[in-house]
Amino acid sequence: MKVIIAEKPSVAREIAKVFGAVNKKDGYIEGKGYTFTWAFGHLLQLAAPQEYGYYGWNVQNLPMLPTKFKLSIRKVKTKDGMVDDPSVKKQLDIIKALFDEATEIIVATDAGREGELIFRYIYYYLKCKKPFKRLWISSQTDEAIKEGFRNLKPGSDYDTLFNSAHCRSQSDWLVGMNATQALSLSSGNRAVLSLGRVQTPTLAMICSRYLENKNFVPQTYYQVAIQPDKEGQAFRAISPENYKTREEAQAVLDKVEDVAGGFPAGGHILSVEAKPRKEPPPLLHDLSSLQQEANKRKGFTADQTLGLLQNLYESKLVTYPRTGSRYIGDDVFAGVPVLIEKFKDHPDFGKQATLLIDQKLNKRSVNAKKVTDHHAILPTGEMPNQLSKDHQAIYDMVSGRMLEAFHQECIKEITKIVVQSGDKFTASGTVIGSAGWRAVFNDPDEEKKDEENAALPKVQQGENLPVINKAILEKQTKPKPLYNEASLLKGLETAGKEIDDEELRYAMKDSGLGTPATRASIIETLIKRTYIIREKKNLVPTETGLNVYNVVKDQKIAQAELTGTWEKRLEEIRSGASINEFQEEIKAYTRNITQELLKVGIPKKVIAEPAGN
Repeated sequence: MKVIIAEKPSVAREIAKVFGAVNKKDGYIEGKGYTFTWAFGHLLQLAAPQEYGYYGWNVQNLPMLPTKFKLSIRKVKTKDGMVDDPSVKKQLDIIKALFDEATEIIVATDAGREGELIFRYIYYYLKCKKPFKRLWISSQTDEAIKEGFRNLKPGSDYDTLFNSAHCRSQSDWLVGMNATQALSLSSGNRAVLSLGRVQTPTLAMICSRYLENKNFVPQTYYQVAIQPDKEGQAFRAISPENYKTREEAQAVLDKVEDVAGGFPAGGHILSVEAKPRKEPPPLLHDLSSLQQEANKRKGFTADQTLGLLQNLYESKLVTYPRTGSRYIGDDVFAGVPVLIEKFKDHPDFGKQATLLIDQKLNKRSVNAKKVTDHHAILPTGEMPNQLSKDHQAIYDMVSGRMLEAFHQECIKEITKIVVQSGDKFTASGTVIGSAGWRAVFNDPDEEKKDEENAALPKVQQGENLPVINKAILEKQTKPKPLYNEASLLKGLETAGKEIDDEELRYAMKDSGLGTPATRASIIETLIKRTYIIREKKNLVPTETGLNVYNVVKDQKIAQAELTGTWEKRLEEIRSGASINEFQEEIKAYTRNITQELLKVGIPKKVIAEPAGN
């Protein structure tokens, strides 16, 4: 009997349906010589400190550095305290009985780091020794499942993936448990303060930006604006310099030679520069970029977007959601024209899809070397039927981005006019020559939002124009905006470094905080622990969150860049780098921060939940 284990019941049912297995049992489905069972996500976790003999919270126990980690059944809270989840115990017993009878085990948990961890923890906890094979697919369509089963991989091919996941799990335990106890004990007031390897530097980013914004003192500055007129079409030109005082600006204003009222023309055109610019299409979506877009367009939280996308994946409509790649290989690209053709009748994208069918597709997103475990998110070609409004919105973002990514460049003409009227003034404007990829969503050009002129008249160097108006503009400097989910996700990709170029940002993804699959849960964890709240679209720290930040802001545990390098190391382990070296580094770091935090006094009334990542 071949036993197939999936990550959750719904996925097991879908795979069983492909095989024609319909005989439902308690905790599994059987038929056609196969048995299909499942986990409920993480059934097992690293054991709590007391299971290693670290009883109570005691400075003498710190740092807690187990020589070998143990696995423990997931716990639930009852009136008698935390106990083993009875539903988990029951399912583990079912899985054990099936594994004992199995002639072959096939792993069908999600094809990623956490999916591998979920299975391996079950496998090792049950002391199973039987070899297993791995189903590795990027889509839940029937054909993708069948193709995956025709090309099962040896389980050992994914040993390094498990090593990376296990090291991540251990490092979260070591840092979270020790840091939480150390700082809580240092308070002397029985306060419980949760810290974590990823959550704490994320909190630090939010608090630092909030305080920077709150304490920002705006500086007033002045500009001078004039309005030259070309045959009835007026446009605005601005002084290139900002002036600290109104008096300085007034001196420039007084030099403007000509304002409507019978004077000769006083605006002399010194230069007209028109430069064409090609704007390449955006890359395909990975999870993080889709979460950012969904937050900007619809106000969806990162967690909402992940949930909706996972539903679409399990409904066979999109490819694997938790990907960190924005590229596809040539093999996948070969199928893109067929995918595009399926959207020719789409109510919003049909015209652009039809246009692309007969065009040479842009290959900016095609690079097999940049594809990680899974390629970028694409529609599968299965057409949806009666999706909810929110599911449809996410599906359209995935589908629309596919059309954008393979579309033509947007061709713009950037025009700059320099006018002299006493001093020099500059007018700028952008004209879209060919919308290209921007026509898919009919998106406005982001650069045009801040421009003074929607359109500029045709003028020539040497012309003299009347200046029909002039004014002093009083402005104020602005702080960096508070983080919202979109900007925080963008910041987490680069460990807080501000990088706008999407390809440079992508190149830093392995040094970011967390992974695309975990960043939504980091935000939700901070909210659950009342460290931050959502205030309209912004993420704002609470008093508790600020207290925590003020205590740890100068400690290593709050350094985003340091923590970001660990994600890079975990990815290197995925590629075969030394496990022991990383583990020793984490132990040394744990000893260091434990000592640091034991010396720190914390404010009273700082109460939070137990540790995590």
